[in-house]
Amino acid sequence: MSSTQAMQQPQQPENAALAPEVTVVPREKFAASRVLVVGDVMLDRYWFGDVNRISPEAPVPVVHVQRQEDRLGGAANVARNAAALGARAGLLCVVGHDEPGERIVELLGESHVTAHLERDPALPTTIKLRVLSRQQQLLRVDFEKSPAHEALLAGLARFDALLPSHDVILMSDYAKGGLTHVTQMIAKARAAGKSVLVDPKGDDWERYRGASVITPNRAELREVVGSWKSEADLLARVTKLRQELQFDALLLTRSEEGMTLFSDAGVLHAPAVAREVYDVSGAGDTVIATVAASLGAGLSLVEAVALANRAAGIVVGKLGTATVDYDELFQ
Repeated sequence: MSSTQAMQQPQQPENAALAPEVTVVPREKFAASRVLVVGDVMLDRYWFGDVNRISPEAPVPVVHVQRQEDRLGGAANVARNAAALGARAGLLCVVGHDEPGERIVELLGESHVTAHLERDPALPTTIKLRVLSRQQQLLRVDFEKSPAHEALLAGLARFDALLPSHDVILMSDYAKGGLTHVTQMIAKARAAGKSVLVDPKGDDWERYRGASVITPNRAELREVVGSWKSEADLLARVTKLRQELQFDALLLTRSEEGMTLFSDAGVLHAPAVAREVYDVSGAGDTVIATVAASLGAGLSLVEAVALANRAAGIVVGKLGTATVDYDELFQ
């Protein structure tokens, strides 16, 4: 959503408690939070320019590119969001031996994310190239390929080594092949007593069995449980899903309707923060990263959701994949 629109405040779901007010969490608590992000990484590359004419070759605009910007995307953006809050964030992923891969390494260093990278020489690092003019996206070009089996196995072995030194494990799935062994990773992490958060993709959620918290948006949940006719119908479908796949909780992000947490304790709703919406891309990354960093800081899941809802309200006011830092969250 690139055009500006006001967020509406719908009524809360039936029989749902409201999330508590956000209280300031001491900075040192976030500094003690150790989050390991595992998943698909990509380089978000932006070309900005002016359009003053139509091409004589085809009825398309000619963009005179004047500025380029690179940002971390996918799981790398999730780790960057956790680090922005002050958490000690690590990232386990596979990238190629190429210029975009080196750029990701450079940006991770600038973002204070500890990189645990497997390098696949045959893999072109995933790039999402966006061409924009006057803050409007004109075109997106994707370059991507699945990692080799050997690199993924090496990543699984690295995961075993990293597990003891992290409090919260976050699986960021963008369906690029980096989470081929996600079921084993979740089982290992839960056996070690770690909280496991999953940002899902696709309709095969059996692979996420046993996760502590899964954080779909409305479209992702609908793909798995079908369309719901009411809040009661939604609750029934989510309860059945949680029981079948042994999820402790499901956090549904609902865009202009805020977010709803389903757990054994009941239903908790956090209404959207009323503000101008500029760009929703990457908001899900901010939500799950904030929840993970908060859990690692010793907060309850309910408190973590309240913070994540505030962070989402801030990040949608920024262009592209962005972060919310500690000072912004608690100003």
